Amino acid sequence: MSNNSETIKSEPVKIKREQIREAVVEIVSDSGEGAQKCGQSLGTISAKMGNGVWTVEIIPAEIRPPARSKAGASGIRVRMGSKKVTNMGDHADMVVALNEQVLYGRIDQNAYKPGTYLLIENKWATDTEESNAAYTESIQKFKALGYIIHEIPMEKECLKHVSDPRKGKNMWVLGLLCNIYDRDLNIAAAQVKAIFSKKSDDIIQSNIDLLHAGYAYANDNLPMHFTIASKVSKEDFVVMNGNEAVSLGVMAAGIEVCSMYPITPATSASHAMAEKMESAGGLIHQAEDEIAAIGFAIGASYAGQTAVTITSGPGIALKTEFIGLAVMAEVPLVIVDVQRGGPSTGLPTKVEQGDLLAVLYGAAGDAPKIVLAPSTIEECFHYIILARKLAESFRTPVFVLTDANLATGVQPFPRPKIKSAWFPDPIDQSKWEEGVKAYDWDPKTGLSKRPIPGQKGGMYTLTGLAHDEESHVAYDPSINQRAAESRSRKLAALHKTLKEPKILGDKSGDLLLVGWGSTRGAIEEAVERARERGAKVSSLHLHFLSPMEPGLKSIFKNFKKVMTVEINYSDTIGNSLITEENRRYAQLAWYLRAQTLTDIDCFSNVYGQPLSPIQILEMLEKKLDLTLTE
Repeated sequence: MSNNSETIKSEPVKIKREQIREAVVEIVSDSGEGAQKCGQSLGTISAKMGNGVWTVEIIPAEIRPPARSKAGASGIRVRMGSKKVTNMGDHADMVVALNEQVLYGRIDQNAYKPGTYLLIENKWATDTEESNAAYTESIQKFKALGYIIHEIPMEKECLKHVSDPRKGKNMWVLGLLCNIYDRDLNIAAAQVKAIFSKKSDDIIQSNIDLLHAGYAYANDNLPMHFTIASKVSKEDFVVMNGNEAVSLGVMAAGIEVCSMYPITPATSASHAMAEKMESAGGLIHQAEDEIAAIGFAIGASYAGQTAVTITSGPGIALKTEFIGLAVMAEVPLVIVDVQRGGPSTGLPTKVEQGDLLAVLYGAAGDAPKIVLAPSTIEECFHYIILARKLAESFRTPVFVLTDANLATGVQPFPRPKIKSAWFPDPIDQSKWEEGVKAYDWDPKTGLSKRPIPGQKGGMYTLTGLAHDEESHVAYDPSINQRAAESRSRKLAALHKTLKEPKILGDKSGDLLLVGWGSTRGAIEEAVERARERGAKVSSLHLHFLSPMEPGLKSIFKNFKKVMTVEINYSDTIGNSLITEENRRYAQLAWYLRAQTLTDIDCFSNVYGQPLSPIQILEMLEKKLDLTLTE
């Protein structure tokens, strides 16, 4: 234990629970110590108790970063509340750290506040002379920042039950947090059994023992105990992350082929599918590279069964030529892009919304395609079903843009009730109607019926070259013009079926915030908090990005100022070289300015972190000249 008298001692106390509406908890450690599994379990337990939950993983850039280092922080943030939770929240209320050095990176990211509880493994106080000095210095710094520190002998306590505390400390911490936040110990034990279901009975029992030991330690030694009201719904809920939702959406859509190459943060979607896809009548093909993956998917789709390929930004770059082929040949295809930081290899484990313009325009020539952006984990499931339907109806690739925040975040949502309408019709093998061409473009909609290989009389040559209605190579310039118009007209036809986006707040005011993707929860919570303080601010969230949802220009006219909120790069006015003339805008802002000819501002960053409501509120304070934060 530290000898500093200011540190709160762990003494037996009588439990008195404080009722709270929500809590934001982080578990941080070196890689391989199971912090993420601990937090995922805490989130799942809370969701099963009827609490709102959102989790965000803290993943280092390196696979094996140096131990006890600022760069090596690995862990998770869990926000649990009495109501629905849609984002990671503001500052953490409590942090469990398996060493003190991993806290520095989080402090630099403004994750904590004065009054945040730090529960720190105290073995480093006596481990070595070097670690003792670093530990003592850190404790002093943390106290100076206003954190409330509890030094806890985690390893010593775990050694009472296991010989290697690295293989058990996370479950001991889970028990500790279950006591602090009044989590149901029976649900927690069931969760531990589920985690280790493929292990031996002895391993399962030792981890349950650790869970109970951590619970008992908090009961006897910690003075802070809380309870978060929960409301168990009569409706059946499921708990999962966005990649799991995507994988289940693939199967619910009746898609039988997923071809992909492993890439962070998309890979876990294939892991989830690998356990169930075969039993659902499908297969996962792991190709030798990203190019081969989309080529395989296009081949499967051409054969009549629309396929999906799942990737991230660098994979999209490699798939670009094949995406153009699917557009030109009008082959239905679903492409899931789990966005991460870029460019190039960029930030593989960090969140960014940097691929919007790449998927819209990253192809040779004019290559229109449909682009969807789910904003919740539940939408990650349903948008795959929608994407498959649109791909087949419009004979085009359909992008589904998620990101690392959605991919790894855990959230409960109502269990989907399977509908037969989700599944594709049987492959049409009836005789092809005589006189109908392979690309018999409707002059109004640009749509055409798709021949399926094997249909008698429906044979045609598929080509990536410019072609006419019969798929003959186009040498006449007017044919290429007509074909390009037909492919573009399909988006206009889809646009006619869309509804105007809903506005959160008043339909006119001082400021309208516009978002897309995983920023929705943070934006809407910030707007609601700002409106409670008298701000005339509203928001809308876009789900269709190509074609764009209708009515935007007329909506924008009702606000004095319109601003996008995004997680991608934009220049900030203030640098001596940046002017209104040369400023580079965030990607949705750039796109909306072109589409609506409206002077749209933007607020964005590329810190690689999900946006928090407090960040948006602080921005609103400056824009509206109001005091919105406490």
